[in-house]
Amino acid sequence: MTTTLYLSHPASLHHETAPGHPESSDRIRAVERALEDERFSILAREQAPLASEADLLRCHSRDHVERLRGLIPADGRLVEIDPDTTVSMGTWEAALRSAGGAIRAVDEVLEGRAINAFVAARPPGHHAERGRAMGFCFFNNAAIAARHAIHRHGAERVAIVDWDVHHGNGTQDIFWDDPNVLYCSTHEMPLFPHTGDMGERGEHNNIVNIPLTPGTNGRTYREIFDLMVVPRVDSFRPDLIIISAGFDAHWRDPLANINLTENDFSFATKRLLDIADRRCKGRVVSVLEGGYDLEALQRSVAVHVEALLGG
Repeated sequence: MTTTLYLSHPASLHHETAPGHPESSDRIRAVERALEDERFSILAREQAPLASEADLLRCHSRDHVERLRGLIPADGRLVEIDPDTTVSMGTWEAALRSAGGAIRAVDEVLEGRAINAFVAARPPGHHAERGRAMGFCFFNNAAIAARHAIHRHGAERVAIVDWDVHHGNGTQDIFWDDPNVLYCSTHEMPLFPHTGDMGERGEHNNIVNIPLTPGTNGRTYREIFDLMVVPRVDSFRPDLIIISAGFDAHWRDPLANINLTENDFSFATKRLLDIADRRCKGRVVSVLEGGYDLEALQRSVAVHVEALLGG
């Protein structure tokens, strides 16, 4: 069995955004640079396949899928969904590859061909709600992967841990009334999308929101993670852990005010791997979300994937 699988696709470079937009194709180039290092030569590498419409409909309404498909321009224009979120000619394939990569990662991990996986997903997904694209996101890659694990592989409990600095309102929306999925989010508050209060707990107490005050540092974050995330995920006894791996809580990131370093992401990764080793044979799928300072993203992805490899 291979250890860690890395999934990406060149189509991610063809989802275009306006000049100066933080969610640019340079993010994927930064990830690729990080994983060119010799220590990552043992990664198993595959291209992400396309998600099917049936895959998308496990989490999104048909109206949402058709509306987005209909917005894709046939030329080089950008079509605005909201001031942050635009589609281009390459967006549809890129979004399907992002979701498809997360699905393939679940297949490979749950069928025993990889112990864990990292998906370089662009566009990201955790702001995409059942019926709405927003916040740079079109389809909710982590949520689609979780539903795939349940419906195609019979997983009874999937835990999603989201350490992106922005709250994953879309993931919360999709799983609000689903007792089979635990959603844990650490995020800065107040900050876009202005959801994720601690009192938002879901219909089955399956939502765990942990708002962080601006300026939170790594020491405080680690204490919070050990006190509030680790026990909830462990007691849930998941069959699979999915990480919404946004790296925009790094101190260098321009879109937020949390002061983590790449070593804090390594810490959080290892904590979740420890739970996975105890509860689900090490099965972890990590899907890229945010992270908009390219140097911070490159360094953070490197330590994250190194931890997945057992380093």
